[in-house]
Amino acid sequence: MSFIVVSPLSRIAELAVRHKARDMISLIAKEQAFHRPGVIAPERHLTLAMNDIAFKSTGGLVAPDETHVQGIIEFAASWRQETPLLIHCWMGVSRSPAAALIAALSLAPDQSEEELALRLRAASPFATPNTRLIEIGDALLGRGGRLVAAVRAIGRGADADGNAPFLLAIREAAGG
Repeated sequence: MSFIVVSPLSRIAELAVRHKARDMISLIAKEQAFHRPGVIAPERHLTLAMNDIAFKSTGGLVAPDETHVQGIIEFAASWRQETPLLIHCWMGVSRSPAAALIAALSLAPDQSEEELALRLRAASPFATPNTRLIEIGDALLGRGGRLVAAVRAIGRGADADGNAPFLLAIREAAGG
């Protein structure tokens, strides 16, 4: 079964090695310095520079936009799914869970948004997907507001310390 590893920045090397990930999406502020784990080839690493905000910004902050979400969708489509996809942001709570939902739904569009969001909540009591990414993903994937509603229905996650990585299956396991 294909799955996505959602991680805080501080644990990407450990989790890439543990889960044998060879593909990675980084959703990180444009000034944020970090090292790509050696097991991830440069051409299989997508870096999307954005801040964890839910509104168009003024000043130096970069709001998630359609080009970011299109990048997630296109990179997910190029992922061969032989090994897990690692998606991370600073704490692994907002941007990366949103990207994981978008990637999973783009790869398995026949699944229920509600079941996918419930699977996310079961995998992580802390995940609070970035609403702007979810709204854009809903629109670009033609979900008619269902992804937005499903994420709203699971509510805000519990407070997190940025050390709670989790796995999200692309599809619900067969038989339940």
